[in-house]
Amino acid sequence: MATRRNKSDAPELTDEQLERARAARFVKSVRAQTELSQEAFAALYHINVARLRDWEQGRSTPDSAIVAYFKMIRQEPELVARVVG
Repeated sequence: MATRRNKSDAPELTDEQLERARAARFVKSVRAQTELSQEAFAALYHINVARLRDWEQGRSTPDSAIVAYFKMIRQEPELVARVVG
């Protein structure tokens, strides 16, 4: 029988870990909205696919310029694709 962990058993996350998790959810949600694979999204918006994977998996946090870029993609994906293409 598996044991259940209480919330108090879970390790506390640092502010940095929480920020990386939030950023990962945001980046993934923007890409999911486009219904593109990581490779296709990265190619269309001229983003390094390895960097995109790092952001989506929470290994690194995008800087404020990248967050702004993703907000633009979220709002106007076709326009951004035309501008950068």
